[in-house]
Amino acid sequence: MDIFGLALTDFFQSKTNDTLWLHNNYGEKEEMPVDVFFRDEDEIPELETIALNLCTGRILDIGAGVGSHALILQKNGFNVTALEVSTNACKIMEARGVQNILNQDIFTYNSGKFDTLLLLMNGIGLSKTLTGIIDFLKIASDLLTPNGQLIFDSSDISYLYEDSNIPEDRYYGEISYQYEYKNQRSNWFKWLYIDQLLLTQIANEQGWNCTVLYEDDMDQYLAKLTRKN
Repeated sequence: MDIFGLALTDFFQSKTNDTLWLHNNYGEKEEMPVDVFFRDEDEIPELETIALNLCTGRILDIGAGVGSHALILQKNGFNVTALEVSTNACKIMEARGVQNILNQDIFTYNSGKFDTLLLLMNGIGLSKTLTGIIDFLKIASDLLTPNGQLIFDSSDISYLYEDSNIPEDRYYGEISYQYEYKNQRSNWFKWLYIDQLLLTQIANEQGWNCTVLYEDDMDQYLAKLTRKN
């Protein structure tokens, strides 16, 4: 069941919602604010503004959610396609006015060429694992035009383990989550947070240039990847 999509739908239809909880494998469950996915252009943080200003040409917004970033790009005259795996989220995007919507998983999508691949709000997390990000970079290479760019943000979450031991059986940024909403729970799913040094190393090994464009005081950063000639 699309628990996340249900919470988005309730908020979109009534502007109120029960609490969406996010269980994890490192500590106590946390509340996920649903309204953050419906922000207007004047509400998005500096990191995301920088990312949107970097977009050029034909854009694929991967993990588009309810289309907030796609709508900003669309309003500013860009050719943007919003790709989202949640059917409920895609229905909301359509109602909000997003013009080009793909209800698909990026790991099975293989059509078209784009000048910019955009993944915000730690969208690169959909890679799930370090092996997964290598697989994603291969897909990204196939989807980009020769001079195309991959833009995304992530975080170094080593701070989560300041009072406990870093996991020995996996990279510490490989997290497991489970949604809970209205007494219903989703299946557990994996999500990736990757630190800058490791990202740069993997990118170089896979034939990409990696530039960190922005960092904040919460260990979050914005990266741009382009393929090496």
